[in-house]
Amino acid sequence: MIHGGRLRVGLCQIKPRKGDLDANVALVRSFLQPGSDILVFPETALTGYFVEGAASELALTRDGLVRCLGQPPEDCPSDVVLGFYEGDTGGVYNSIAYLTPGAGRYEVVHIHRKVFLPTYGLFEESRFVEPGRTVQAFDTRFGRVGMLVCEDLTHSLTASILALGGANLILCGCASPARGFAPALSRPANLVTWDRIAARAASEHGVFLLLSQLAGSEGGKLFPGGSSAWGPDGRMLVRGPLFDQCVTTVDLDPDQVTRVRAESPYLSDLTTALPHLLRSLERSWADGESPGAGGRPHGIPESPVPGDESAPHGGTTPKGDVAAEPRKGAGTPGTAAPASKRQRPDSEDLEALAIDPELVETALVEFIREEVVRRRGFCRVVIGVSGGVDSAVSLILACRALGPDNVFAFRLPYATSSPDSLEHARLVISSVGAHERTLSITGAVDAYINAHEPEVTPMRRGNVAARQRSLILFDQSAKLGALPLGTGNKSERLLGYYTWHADDSPPINPLGDLFKTQVWALARHLDVPPEIVEKPASADLIRGVHDEDELGISYHRADPVLHWLLQGHDVESLAGMGFARDEVVTVWRRLSSTHWKRQLPTVALLSDSAIGEWYLRPVDY
Repeated sequence: MIHGGRLRVGLCQIKPRKGDLDANVALVRSFLQPGSDILVFPETALTGYFVEGAASELALTRDGLVRCLGQPPEDCPSDVVLGFYEGDTGGVYNSIAYLTPGAGRYEVVHIHRKVFLPTYGLFEESRFVEPGRTVQAFDTRFGRVGMLVCEDLTHSLTASILALGGANLILCGCASPARGFAPALSRPANLVTWDRIAARAASEHGVFLLLSQLAGSEGGKLFPGGSSAWGPDGRMLVRGPLFDQCVTTVDLDPDQVTRVRAESPYLSDLTTALPHLLRSLERSWADGESPGAGGRPHGIPESPVPGDESAPHGGTTPKGDVAAEPRKGAGTPGTAAPASKRQRPDSEDLEALAIDPELVETALVEFIREEVVRRRGFCRVVIGVSGGVDSAVSLILACRALGPDNVFAFRLPYATSSPDSLEHARLVISSVGAHERTLSITGAVDAYINAHEPEVTPMRRGNVAARQRSLILFDQSAKLGALPLGTGNKSERLLGYYTWHADDSPPINPLGDLFKTQVWALARHLDVPPEIVEKPASADLIRGVHDEDELGISYHRADPVLHWLLQGHDVESLAGMGFARDEVVTVWRRLSSTHWKRQLPTVALLSDSAIGEWYLRPVDY
């Protein structure tokens, strides 16, 4: 023990390059700096977390891990805790290793294999790796230690086993994607939940508990960092910054464990009661009282009738919807539920949609920077700026992430576009200092229509115009060496209110998980000019036609309905909650009839290596 009887631990939150072992080993080694007794890296630090089917290719044996890390730096005698995918004859595991410097190489003291593998929501871990079967404390030169990987800690039994095994320090590597950006949290909601779990586990067992969190972005899944250390009394000792690579150092006083356990003898009580509890557990299993399914995911938190594929936004006008009768059954219109006296949406619904715009801005700037520069190797973006709020917000975020000199904004008007829209686009472009160019699409669109389709409907003409805009942006992307940046919001995507393979074609979209009402809130925070924020939303392809005209409902009323539908409610339950039945049905029909627009083209599956089914590689690997 050094540092005046205290143990100094460095929490190393890093941004690994997905699937690049050599680059990540170099990154880890760059963090091996003197000053800490133990350096703790996050879950899957050597590969990134969402590697899917590549886990087996990236897995290292115990000896392979040691060879990869090479010789310990002479000026850094620290022990190292490192998350990686481990491979042996039993399969592939999500593991964390405790290593100590030896003669010319690191020595493996202990390896813990993740026991609880999340497979729900955005997680499919048990599809690609095997679960570990043991949890045990082990001896190090700094005392008795235990290790866990992410979701392991959400089950109280694991920390109990380690504490009962003599661990005074529990080290946990995490890869928890950021979810939940409600106001007044100061950090993503998943970190708030981790705080609750960590504080309880530390105080219940009288142990130091340290969480090293992954940072960076993987295919749009942002890892927020925010590593934390907790004392044996459950108090937070230190927290790392959000969305950044760094080492957060904390000094631990071993005597505090003794003091806390004397004042709060929870662990002693558990030791006394354990023999009786074990008999109770055996009886529970014998009686068939196994725990029920459920629980919250890794990192915590938190059939349609096809439409007309030719419709730009699914309908008879550029953002309309093809009427599709929903199937009868759960969630479909039927016998009216008793109407609630409470009229929805109300303050509760608005609160459910509220965001912390400053935190969202930070996350989306990080997302653009990570996905454009680090993941895909570009430094520039091209973006179509329509004069609406979505493109204005995306433009501002891009300029803050990459600098205005690296952002190329295009105004792409059609003959029926509003002069106000052109002026609004110019206003926001000039305010941020991005490159500006105006290219009319009227000639290109009308040349096709006049020569070949003079009887074209407004819907089809809108489709052609939207896809012509996309064609120009992708061509300018090739010319400028820039990545196209999308501007579509979550409401449009869920309602199918966009042109397939046009509005949704850019490979990077910062706003795709924000409802329209949330985009407006973010726009006000970003000081988007009020004339842009407050005007009625419109695709601006047919003069005088606004989104609400085609949708049959405003975003302010549709967004709360969409929110509750995504939370598992159906038409009947929402009507019972006080929502207008006709509005719920309108939203439900659009949502359920446009699933195809949110998927890649459907391919006939003929082999055992079908792309996206068996051949699974993440988009940024």
